[in-house]
Amino acid sequence: MTQTAPAAAPPTDAPTTPALAAHGLTKRFRGGQLAVADVDLEVPRGSVFGFLGPNGSGKTTTIRMLLGLVAPTSGSWELLGVPMPSGGAQVLRRVGALIEGPAFHPYRSGWANLRRLDDADRLADPRTTRQRIGAALERVGLAAAAAKAYRQYSLGMRQRLGIAATLLQPRELLVLDEPTNGLDPQGTREVRALIRELAREGATVFVSSHLLGEVEQVCTHAAILSAGRLVAQGRLADLGAGADPRLRVDTVEPDLAVRVLTGLGLGDAERRGDSVEATLDGVAPERACELLVHAGVPVRGLAVRRPSLEDSYVSLTGEGFDVNQ
Repeated sequence: MTQTAPAAAPPTDAPTTPALAAHGLTKRFRGGQLAVADVDLEVPRGSVFGFLGPNGSGKTTTIRMLLGLVAPTSGSWELLGVPMPSGGAQVLRRVGALIEGPAFHPYRSGWANLRRLDDADRLADPRTTRQRIGAALERVGLAAAAAKAYRQYSLGMRQRLGIAATLLQPRELLVLDEPTNGLDPQGTREVRALIRELAREGATVFVSSHLLGEVEQVCTHAAILSAGRLVAQGRLADLGAGADPRLRVDTVEPDLAVRVLTGLGLGDAERRGDSVEATLDGVAPERACELLVHAGVPVRGLAVRRPSLEDSYVSLTGEGFDVNQ
Protein backbone atom coordinates (compact mmCIF):
# COMPACT_ATOMS: atom_id res chain seq x y z
CA MET A 1 0.00 0.00 0.00
CA THR A 2 1.36 3.46 -0.86
CA GLN A 3 0.17 6.52 0.99
CA THR A 4 0.99 10.02 -0.21
CA ALA A 5 0.07 13.37 1.22
CA PRO A 6 0.20 17.08 0.36
CA ALA A 7 3.17 19.34 0.93
CA ALA A 8 4.50 19.71 4.43
CA ALA A 9 3.24 22.67 6.39
CA PRO A 10 5.60 24.42 8.82
CA PRO A 11 5.40 22.63 12.17
CA THR A 12 3.52 24.48 14.86
CA ASP A 13 4.59 22.23 17.75
CA ALA A 14 7.78 22.57 19.77
CA PRO A 15 10.87 21.08 18.12
CA THR A 16 11.50 18.91 21.19
CA THR A 17 8.20 17.10 20.66
CA PRO A 18 8.80 13.52 19.44
CA ALA A 19 8.10 12.91 15.76
CA LEU A 20 6.01 9.93 16.80
CA ALA A 21 4.78 8.82 20.21
CA ALA A 22 2.47 6.03 21.37
CA HIS A 23 1.08 5.30 24.81
CA GLY A 24 -0.36 1.89 25.68
CA LEU A 25 -1.19 1.14 22.05
CA THR A 26 -3.02 -2.20 21.85
CA LYS A 27 -4.77 -4.12 19.08
CA ARG A 28 -6.91 -7.20 19.67
CA PHE A 29 -8.70 -8.66 16.65
CA ARG A 30 -12.29 -9.87 16.71
CA GLY A 31 -11.29 -13.50 17.14
CA GLY A 32 -9.53 -12.57 20.35
CA GLN A 33 -5.96 -12.61 18.96
CA LEU A 34 -3.76 -10.04 20.67
CA ALA A 35 -1.58 -8.63 17.88
CA VAL A 36 -0.04 -5.64 19.68
CA ALA A 37 0.05 -5.23 23.45
CA ASP A 38 0.49 -2.00 25.43
CA VAL A 39 3.19 -0.40 23.24
CA ASP A 40 4.85 2.78 24.53
CA LEU A 41 7.00 4.24 21.77
CA GLU A 42 8.91 7.50 21.33
CA VAL A 43 10.69 8.45 18.09
CA PRO A 44 13.00 11.50 18.40
CA ARG A 45 12.86 14.24 15.79
CA GLY A 46 15.53 13.94 13.11
CA SER A 47 16.35 10.34 13.93
CA VAL A 48 16.55 7.33 11.65
CA PHE A 49 14.53 4.97 13.81
CA GLY A 50 14.62 1.22 13.25
CA PHE A 51 11.51 -0.74 14.20
CA LEU A 52 12.87 -4.27 14.63
CA GLY A 53 11.23 -7.64 14.95
CA PRO A 54 10.83 -10.94 13.11
CA ASN A 55 8.03 -11.41 10.61
CA GLY A 56 4.73 -11.75 12.46
CA SER A 57 5.85 -9.77 15.50
CA GLY A 58 3.22 -7.04 14.99
CA LYS A 59 5.33 -4.37 13.27
CA THR A 60 2.98 -3.70 10.36
CA THR A 61 -0.13 -3.74 12.56
CA THR A 62 1.53 -1.16 14.82
CA ILE A 63 2.44 1.04 11.86
CA ARG A 64 -1.07 0.84 10.44
CA MET A 65 -2.47 1.99 13.79
CA LEU A 66 0.03 4.87 13.98
CA LEU A 67 -1.06 6.10 10.54
CA GLY A 68 -4.75 5.81 11.36
CA LEU A 69 -5.33 2.95 8.92
CA VAL A 70 -6.45 0.55 11.67
CA ALA A 71 -8.26 1.53 14.86
CA PRO A 72 -6.49 0.41 18.04
CA THR A 73 -8.40 -1.43 20.73
CA SER A 74 -6.93 0.96 23.30
CA GLY A 75 -4.16 3.50 23.75
CA SER A 76 -3.30 6.92 22.30
CA TRP A 77 -0.69 8.33 19.95
CA GLU A 78 0.58 11.50 18.28
CA LEU A 79 2.26 12.22 14.96
CA LEU A 80 4.52 15.30 14.86
CA GLY A 81 2.97 16.43 18.14
CA VAL A 82 -0.61 16.23 16.85
CA PRO A 83 -3.07 13.86 18.61
CA MET A 84 -4.42 11.10 16.40
CA PRO A 85 -6.77 10.14 14.88
CA SER A 86 -8.54 13.49 15.39
CA GLY A 87 -5.63 15.43 13.90
CA GLY A 88 -5.18 13.22 10.86
CA ALA A 89 -6.37 15.78 8.33
CA GLN A 90 -3.91 18.29 9.77
CA VAL A 91 -0.80 16.17 10.15
CA LEU A 92 -0.88 13.42 7.50
CA ARG A 93 -0.03 15.97 4.81
CA ARG A 94 3.42 16.10 6.46
CA VAL A 95 3.86 12.32 6.48
CA GLY A 96 4.84 9.96 3.69
CA ALA A 97 4.45 6.20 4.08
CA LEU A 98 5.13 2.95 2.26
CA ILE A 99 3.29 0.10 3.96
CA GLU A 100 3.23 -3.61 2.99
CA GLY A 101 4.77 -2.97 -0.40
CA PRO A 102 3.64 -0.65 -3.22
CA ALA A 103 0.48 -1.11 -5.29
CA PHE A 104 0.27 0.51 -8.74
CA HIS A 105 -1.64 0.12 -11.99
CA PRO A 106 0.18 -2.69 -13.86
CA TYR A 107 -0.25 -1.33 -17.39
CA ARG A 108 0.75 2.25 -16.65
CA SER A 109 4.37 3.38 -16.74
CA GLY A 110 6.23 4.31 -13.58
CA TRP A 111 5.88 7.97 -14.55
CA ALA A 112 2.15 7.65 -15.25
CA ASN A 113 1.54 5.93 -11.94
CA LEU A 114 3.22 8.75 -10.05
CA ARG A 115 1.32 11.31 -12.16
CA ARG A 116 -1.95 9.60 -11.24
CA LEU A 117 -1.09 9.82 -7.53
CA ASP A 118 -0.06 13.45 -7.84
CA ASP A 119 -3.25 14.35 -9.71
CA ALA A 120 -5.25 12.87 -6.84
CA ASP A 121 -3.49 15.17 -4.36
CA ARG A 122 -5.72 18.23 -4.17
CA LEU A 123 -2.95 20.37 -2.65
CA ALA A 124 -0.25 19.44 -5.19
CA ASP A 125 0.81 22.26 -7.51
CA PRO A 126 0.15 21.08 -11.11
CA ARG A 127 2.73 23.58 -12.39
CA THR A 128 5.54 21.60 -10.73
CA THR A 129 4.24 18.07 -11.36
CA ARG A 130 6.76 17.10 -14.03
CA GLN A 131 9.67 18.51 -12.08
CA ARG A 132 8.68 16.77 -8.84
CA ILE A 133 8.02 13.38 -10.47
CA GLY A 134 11.33 13.55 -12.34
CA ALA A 135 13.20 14.42 -9.14
CA ALA A 136 11.52 11.58 -7.21
CA LEU A 137 12.36 9.02 -9.91
CA GLU A 138 15.94 10.26 -10.08
CA ARG A 139 16.40 9.94 -6.32
CA VAL A 140 15.42 6.26 -6.33
CA GLY A 141 17.34 5.37 -9.49
CA LEU A 142 14.36 4.85 -11.79
CA ALA A 143 14.76 7.77 -14.20
CA ALA A 144 15.84 5.44 -17.02
CA ALA A 145 12.82 3.16 -16.43
CA ALA A 146 10.23 5.94 -16.13
CA ALA A 147 8.48 4.99 -19.39
CA LYS A 148 8.43 1.23 -18.71
CA ALA A 149 5.13 -0.41 -17.70
CA TYR A 150 4.89 -1.21 -14.00
CA ARG A 151 4.15 -4.88 -14.73
CA GLN A 152 7.61 -5.12 -16.29
CA TYR A 153 9.31 -3.83 -13.15
CA SER A 154 11.27 -6.22 -10.96
CA LEU A 155 10.32 -6.52 -7.29
CA GLY A 156 13.14 -4.18 -6.36
CA MET A 157 12.06 -1.60 -8.94
CA ARG A 158 8.51 -1.75 -7.63
CA GLN A 159 9.78 -1.13 -4.12
CA ARG A 160 11.78 1.88 -5.27
CA LEU A 161 8.79 3.30 -7.13
CA GLY A 162 6.82 3.06 -3.90
CA ILE A 163 9.51 5.06 -2.12
CA ALA A 164 9.44 7.60 -4.97
CA ALA A 165 5.71 8.07 -4.36
CA THR A 166 6.42 9.14 -0.78
CA LEU A 167 8.86 11.78 -2.08
CA LEU A 168 6.51 13.66 -4.40
CA GLN A 169 6.10 16.26 -1.67
CA PRO A 170 8.36 17.40 1.19
CA ARG A 171 7.88 15.28 4.32
CA GLU A 172 8.72 15.81 7.97
CA LEU A 173 8.16 12.13 8.76
CA LEU A 174 8.68 9.13 6.48
CA VAL A 175 7.40 5.69 7.51
CA LEU A 176 8.92 2.87 5.46
CA ASP A 177 7.88 -0.74 6.00
CA GLU A 178 10.69 -3.10 4.84
CA PRO A 179 12.04 -0.55 2.31
CA THR A 180 14.86 -2.83 1.07
CA ASN A 181 12.59 -5.82 0.44
CA GLY A 182 13.45 -7.39 -2.91
CA LEU A 183 16.39 -5.12 -3.64
CA ASP A 184 19.74 -6.41 -4.87
CA PRO A 185 22.87 -5.35 -2.92
CA GLN A 186 23.40 -2.24 -5.05
CA GLY A 187 19.76 -1.20 -4.69
CA THR A 188 19.96 -1.79 -0.95
CA ARG A 189 23.00 0.49 -0.68
CA GLU A 190 21.18 3.17 -2.69
CA VAL A 191 18.16 3.05 -0.37
CA ARG A 192 20.45 3.28 2.66
CA ALA A 193 22.13 6.35 1.17
CA LEU A 194 18.74 7.89 0.38
CA ILE A 195 17.52 7.37 3.96
CA ARG A 196 20.65 9.05 5.34
CA GLU A 197 20.22 11.94 2.90
CA LEU A 198 16.59 12.47 3.91
CA ALA A 199 17.60 12.52 7.56
CA ARG A 200 20.35 15.07 6.86
CA GLU A 201 17.73 17.25 5.20
CA GLY A 202 15.73 17.27 8.44
CA ALA A 203 13.19 14.47 8.01
CA THR A 204 12.56 11.81 10.62
CA VAL A 205 12.69 8.35 9.02
CA PHE A 206 10.92 5.42 10.70
CA VAL A 207 12.13 2.15 9.15
CA SER A 208 10.48 -1.18 9.90
CA SER A 209 12.67 -4.22 9.21
CA HIS A 210 13.41 -7.81 10.19
CA LEU A 211 16.99 -7.46 8.90
CA LEU A 212 19.25 -6.56 11.79
CA GLY A 213 22.24 -5.79 9.58
CA GLU A 214 20.28 -3.16 7.65
CA VAL A 215 19.17 -1.39 10.82
CA GLU A 216 22.68 -1.39 12.28
CA GLN A 217 24.08 0.30 9.17
CA VAL A 218 21.60 3.14 8.82
CA CYS A 219 19.71 3.81 12.06
CA THR A 220 20.49 6.09 15.01
CA HIS A 221 17.76 4.70 17.29
CA ALA A 222 15.73 1.50 17.39
CA ALA A 223 12.95 -0.38 19.13
CA ILE A 224 12.57 -4.15 19.34
CA LEU A 225 9.15 -5.75 19.06
CA SER A 226 8.60 -9.39 19.99
CA ALA A 227 5.22 -11.17 19.85
CA GLY A 228 3.42 -7.84 19.83
CA ARG A 229 5.27 -6.40 22.83
CA LEU A 230 7.97 -3.75 22.87
CA VAL A 231 10.95 -5.23 24.73
CA ALA A 232 13.53 -2.44 24.28
CA GLN A 233 14.04 0.97 22.70
CA GLY A 234 16.66 3.71 22.68
CA ARG A 235 19.80 4.84 20.93
CA LEU A 236 21.28 2.09 18.81
CA ALA A 237 24.60 2.32 20.65
CA ASP A 238 22.85 1.75 23.99
CA LEU A 239 20.64 -1.20 23.12
CA GLY A 240 23.46 -3.71 23.58
CA ALA A 241 23.24 -2.97 27.32
CA GLY A 242 20.32 -5.40 27.46
CA ALA A 243 22.73 -8.35 27.21
CA ASP A 244 25.63 -9.29 29.49
CA PRO A 245 29.18 -9.11 28.07
CA ARG A 246 30.71 -12.25 26.55
CA LEU A 247 34.02 -13.73 27.66
CA ARG A 248 36.32 -15.41 25.14
CA VAL A 249 39.23 -17.54 26.33
CA ASP A 250 41.91 -18.87 23.93
CA THR A 251 43.60 -21.97 25.31
CA VAL A 252 45.03 -25.37 24.37
CA GLU A 253 42.84 -26.89 27.12
CA PRO A 254 39.34 -25.76 26.08
CA ASP A 255 37.53 -28.69 27.71
CA LEU A 256 39.12 -27.90 31.07
CA ALA A 257 38.27 -24.23 30.62
CA VAL A 258 34.61 -25.13 30.00
CA ARG A 259 34.52 -27.11 33.27
CA VAL A 260 36.09 -24.26 35.23
CA LEU A 261 33.75 -21.60 33.82
CA THR A 262 30.72 -23.84 34.33
CA GLY A 263 31.77 -24.34 37.95
CA LEU A 264 31.96 -20.56 38.27
CA GLY A 265 28.30 -20.37 37.33
CA LEU A 266 28.64 -19.52 33.65
CA GLY A 267 26.20 -22.18 32.49
CA ASP A 268 26.39 -21.39 28.76
CA ALA A 269 30.17 -21.91 28.50
CA GLU A 270 30.90 -23.72 25.25
CA ARG A 271 33.92 -24.80 23.26
CA ARG A 272 34.54 -23.26 19.85
CA GLY A 273 37.65 -24.88 18.44
CA ASP A 274 40.61 -23.80 20.58
CA SER A 275 38.50 -21.16 22.31
CA VAL A 276 35.75 -21.08 24.91
CA GLU A 277 32.96 -18.50 25.08
CA ALA A 278 30.56 -17.74 27.90
CA THR A 279 28.23 -14.99 29.07
CA LEU A 280 29.78 -13.32 32.12
CA ASP A 281 26.41 -12.99 33.90
CA GLY A 282 27.77 -10.51 36.42
CA VAL A 283 31.08 -12.32 37.00
CA ALA A 284 34.17 -10.06 36.80
CA PRO A 285 36.46 -11.17 33.93
CA GLU A 286 39.54 -10.89 36.15
CA ARG A 287 37.92 -13.33 38.61
CA ALA A 288 37.28 -15.79 35.76
CA CYS A 289 40.90 -15.43 34.59
CA GLU A 290 42.21 -16.00 38.13
CA LEU A 291 40.25 -19.23 38.54
CA LEU A 292 41.25 -20.50 35.10
CA VAL A 293 44.94 -20.01 35.82
CA HIS A 294 44.60 -21.48 39.32
CA ALA A 295 42.98 -24.60 37.81
CA GLY A 296 45.91 -25.07 35.44
CA VAL A 297 44.29 -23.73 32.25
CA PRO A 298 47.03 -22.21 30.03
CA VAL A 299 45.34 -18.95 28.95
CA ARG A 300 46.83 -17.69 25.68
CA GLY A 301 44.30 -14.89 25.32
CA LEU A 302 41.28 -13.46 27.09
CA ALA A 303 38.86 -10.87 25.75
CA VAL A 304 35.55 -9.36 26.77
CA ARG A 305 33.22 -8.55 23.89
CA ARG A 306 30.67 -5.78 24.23
CA PRO A 307 27.20 -7.15 23.45
CA SER A 308 25.83 -6.31 20.04
CA LEU A 309 22.28 -5.41 19.11
CA GLU A 310 21.79 -9.03 18.08
CA ASP A 311 22.99 -10.22 21.51
CA SER A 312 20.56 -7.84 23.17
CA TYR A 313 17.69 -9.09 21.03
CA VAL A 314 18.40 -12.74 21.81
CA SER A 315 18.86 -11.96 25.50
CA LEU A 316 15.55 -10.08 25.71
CA THR A 317 13.39 -12.39 23.62
CA GLY A 318 15.13 -15.76 23.44
CA GLU A 319 14.57 -15.73 19.66
CA GLY A 320 16.94 -15.80 16.73
CA PHE A 321 17.13 -13.02 14.17
CA ASP A 322 17.79 -12.48 10.49
CA VAL A 323 21.12 -10.69 10.65
CA ASN A 324 21.48 -9.99 6.94
CA GLN A 325 19.90 -10.52 3.54
